[in-house]
Amino acid sequence: MDRKHLLPIFIVVFVDLLGFSFILPLLPYYANEFGASPAVVGLLVASYAAAQFIGAPILGRMSDLYGRRPILLLSVFGTFVGFVMLALAPIIGRTIANAFGAVALANLFVIGILFASRLLDGFTGGNLTIAQAYISDVTDEKNRAKSFGLIGAAFGLGFIIGPALGGVLSNWGYEVPAYAAAALSLINLALIYFLLPESWTAEKRAAAEAAGHKRPKMSLNAMWQALQKPRVGPLLHIRFFFGLAFAMFQTIFALYAQFRLNLNAQTTAYVLTYVGVLAVIVQGFGVGWISARVPDKQLIFGATVLMAVSLLGWAFAPNLITLLIVMIPLAAAGGVLNTVLNSALSKAVYPEEIGGTLGISSALESLTRVISPIVGGLLLQDIGTWAPGVFGALVMAWVVSFAW
Repeated sequence: MDRKHLLPIFIVVFVDLLGFSFILPLLPYYANEFGASPAVVGLLVASYAAAQFIGAPILGRMSDLYGRRPILLLSVFGTFVGFVMLALAPIIGRTIANAFGAVALANLFVIGILFASRLLDGFTGGNLTIAQAYISDVTDEKNRAKSFGLIGAAFGLGFIIGPALGGVLSNWGYEVPAYAAAALSLINLALIYFLLPESWTAEKRAAAEAAGHKRPKMSLNAMWQALQKPRVGPLLHIRFFFGLAFAMFQTIFALYAQFRLNLNAQTTAYVLTYVGVLAVIVQGFGVGWISARVPDKQLIFGATVLMAVSLLGWAFAPNLITLLIVMIPLAAAGGVLNTVLNSALSKAVYPEEIGGTLGISSALESLTRVISPIVGGLLLQDIGTWAPGVFGALVMAWVVSFAW
């Protein structure tokens, strides 16, 4: 592993996820201030993923063509602008409402700006995909899963610190964490510009072409062809359905905590901090150790079984203590699958296709975060707080059979 490259990208991912995790658990409460129903909150959460579904493959393939560093700068700049819009949404929305003489609809305009901010952030939000492509450039296959695990640990560290700080900052208003997230994005731009060297250099791209590998094209057909590869297709199939189930937990958890356990914004943020601790332990230490001893396909199968059982436990957790216990195997299974699936995908294609392939993986994951909040919000609202967990467990039962 090339540690002089790994440390800067670790820091970049950590700072990026720190800003993102300021907002994630607080967004439903922020939107509720302007009259958003649970279904509208679900759509708001889904809007980020819908935009990322379009943007991630494009940014990933652009990084194959032009290098990781410039596209990462573009991505983080979009995140910065999105957070600024999120923080200023009440001011912008009410200003527009006044300009059109629709003061009574001011809240509707504010919600519209919230949607616009999440769409912009989502479309340019290929940060993690490009970071994973960067890691693939500077590691060999033997150390790939371990290095992806370190990126997962940076992700987890962001979720340890971010939700707790976001919960504290929300005492002064829900827009304050958004301002803080924007400031972190600005810091991240400086870190990338000054600390991060290019990993997919022009020399490497030229060497790939000299070896007879065709320069990847920026087209839907090229991306569709990637899905037809014999090792890539089944991995992406598992990626999608696992993502559908896991996103049900991630995107609905704040509503679940609010309606089933009557948790407030701060407590919900602290619970997500606990999830972050589990993610750091699993991905920072556990994945590297176990992936060196267990083949990828066995690791994937075992994690799918554990995820199915854990989601069923989440569905019927009667109190906070039980929920915290259920989260241990759930976080372990999620950490293993998120890391090993993308590591396996990066090994299944030529180096000049890694960014685009991981972009497709990210797009499929984003699509699940479009579907899951909408379906989960309706299930929770119309059937019960247990319904999203049961749905996720049934989806994972299919993934278990497919992986087998």
